[in-house]
Formats: sequence, structure tokens, C-alpha cells
Amino acid sequence: MHLETVLYEVDNGVALVTLNRPEAMNSWTPQLSDELMLVCGAADADDEVRSLVVTAKGRAFCAGADLSGGESGFLGGGPTAQQGPRLWPHQVRKPVIAAINGHAVGVGITYPMLCDIRIVSETAKIQYAMVRRGVIPELGSHALLPRVVGFAKAAELMLTGRQFLGTEAVELGLASRAVPADQVLSVAMGIARDIAVNVAPVSAALAKKLMWEGLNTPIDTMLALESSLLPRLAAMPDSGEGVRAFFEKREPRWQGRVSSDVPDVCWGVEEGKTWRETRGTSG
Repeated sequence: MHLETVLYEVDNGVALVTLNRPEAMNSWTPQLSDELMLVCGAADADDEVRSLVVTAKGRAFCAGADLSGGESGFLGGGPTAQQGPRLWPHQVRKPVIAAINGHAVGVGITYPMLCDIRIVSETAKIQYAMVRRGVIPELGSHALLPRVVGFAKAAELMLTGRQFLGTEAVELGLASRAVPADQVLSVAMGIARDIAVNVAPVSAALAKKLMWEGLNTPIDTMLALESSLLPRLAAMPDSGEGVRAFFEKREPRWQGRVSSDVPDVCWGVEEGKTWRETRGTSG
């Protein structure tokens, strides 16, 4: 990959993705969007990557769409000529942690909402500002935010476009933790490293899949699906390894690979059932 607006590095199982337009407060451009999708696709395909952290250079995480050229900044661009899979954070089969180190406005907050865990600066200014600019929130916000914080709170945030701080983001349930700005990345990296070492990759991938799909899945359907998947996971080598590592008080040595061993979860109704059989290459 040839990257200009994003930095990407992998170390000890953790991929660090950094928005790299600090001179423009990391404002969003079609190129930035495409490069973020490319690095997410690369991390998803790399079995050496166990978790991802997304952060930004400078004092802002992302100040929203780049409007230096006028309202055309709201319009998305197509993919570049670069080849490779393109994914949003919620599509990556590894846990993705947003380290919101500074101000997050517009797409600067809707993008990290597609991550699984959010650590935010206490003093970060956050705003669903779109309705104050004559457009609307994107990236699934109208479905996702009400499910995360509740309809009433989501309506207030998206219909007023008011500004709030990272500390309130935690109170609302929009983020997991609010910490001083200079600690955001270290806290996020600590969580990511713990996942990379102690969490079975296949289990994490499947649990993430079920959680995101569960936003629109009845509880009885999910119960049946979980029950069908548990025997598959219990029959895989990592189940025994997790138990042995626990009793032997050591780090586990996981064998499962996300690229080949995650059962394929099929959703829908078949022959009167509310779930379908799963299939995969293991188990």
C-alpha cells in the first residue's frame, strides 16, 4: 500500500492506524477514507494482527469533512487505483479500538462509532454537527447511535448538533473510558495488547460478528445460534489451550487463524427455523 494520509504499523499482534493530516486537524477527504478502508482490509487479512487501534496525529482526532473547497467536501469519492480489500472497522474480524485523542466532529465521531471500543480524551470536543451544516449524519448513525445510547439521547445529539466533551460521552454510553488526552493512546494500546495475547483470535472474531449482527437479531434467534456454535468452538484446539493456559498460569499459545478457522454464520429463516446451520473449515 502507498499511504499518504494514514500511517500503518504492526507490532506484537497490534496494528496501529494513525490519521496523518495534523495540519488540517485530520479533516476527512476521499483519500483519507479510502486509505483507512485499505489498512482495515490489510489488517483483517493478516493473521499476525490480533487487534487494531485507530488514533490520530495532532490535537484533533478528526475535525469532520474537509470543507476547504466548499460544500463539495461532504461528497464522498470513489476508491483510488490501489488494489486490496476495503473494510469499515465493524467489518474487520478483529477487535478495533478507537483512541479518540482530541476533537471529533461530524465524521470524526461517526467513524469511531463503527469501532468496537472507544477511549476518549476527557477534553475532546465531540459533535454530530451535520444538521448545523445542512446535511445529515452518515455511516449508519441513524440506526447505530439510538441502539448505543438510546433513542432520546441520540435524538438530542443528532437533531441539535450540540457540542459535548469526552467526559459526557462516557456518561452517555458513547465511549468506554475518558482519560487525559496524553493517556488516550497508551490506554487503548494496553487494551489492544491484552487482546492480542490473551484472547483467542477465532473466538474474538466470532463474538464480534455476533454482537454487530445482534443489533438486529431477536434474542431467541441469537440464543439458538450461540448454542449451535459453542460445540464447534469447544472442539477446536484453542478451547483446550485456553483452559490449560489458565490453570498453568501462562500466556496461551493460540492456533486458530481468523483467515481460515472462523465458522461462517448464516442468518435467515430456513425450513421454519429462525437460524441456519453454520459451516466452516474447522470443528
